Amino acid sequence: MDFQDSEGYALVTGGTGGIGSAVCRLLVEQGSKVAFTYFQNEEVAEELEATLGSLETAPFSRSLDLRNADAISSFVDFLEEKGGIHTLVHTVGPQVPQTHLSKVSPALFKEHAELEINGFFNTVQAVLPCLRASKGSIVAVTSAATDRYPIRDGLSAGPKAAVEMLIRGLAAEEGKYGVRANAVGPGMLSDGMAEDLIAKGEYSQQDLDIATKNIPLSRFGKASDVAEAVCFLASDRANYISGQILNIDGGYTA
Repeated sequence: MDFQDSEGYALVTGGTGGIGSAVCRLLVEQGSKVAFTYFQNEEVAEELEATLGSLETAPFSRSLDLRNADAISSFVDFLEEKGGIHTLVHTVGPQVPQTHLSKVSPALFKEHAELEINGFFNTVQAVLPCLRASKGSIVAVTSAATDRYPIRDGLSAGPKAAVEMLIRGLAAEEGKYGVRANAVGPGMLSDGMAEDLIAKGEYSQQDLDIATKNIPLSRFGKASDVAEAVCFLASDRANYISGQILNIDGGYTA
């Protein structure tokens, strides 16, 4: 129960995604109150609220476009009135077409950069006063692709690399307030967004076979593996860890 003594809420962006929902569930299991954001998937959000509520917590959720700084600030103000925020977990990441950078239009790149980079920055700016007050923690979910680049993944890896640099900057600048900042970089997973991409044919069987051969553990991970790392980094057990990127990839980036 790493968070049973933590006052306020853990705020999880992208809570209805595979990783986001796994993080929400584990945070609650470890004693935290949870609030989460989602973009459009109201049905999944309601199901997640019901699941979390059955674990003896009263979750809050809100549909937000993280590019809208005012909307984020409004939700953060609401949570501050309810007791504050002790942790920010950023899991937002849109499904990204696997394509060569030469085939990515400037408009498409701008769209993804604004959602991933600006969305993270907007959220952090709104939450920082709460985290300073609670001496809290930020954990961003990025990608192992920022360390070992897979062909056709630039539209995802590029913005996530920027988020990782912001994490390092936040760790350096906010440490004097007691705020820690880290990131986890998932590799190939068998569930969540990766499962959807496989179902849509973004990865061929040959792609999957090659990916498996490139992983020393010779298997894909799960969203729950990422959630375990996120919750560890957010907890007091990691109280002297800040500014780090932890890849959850079965050894892919070794």
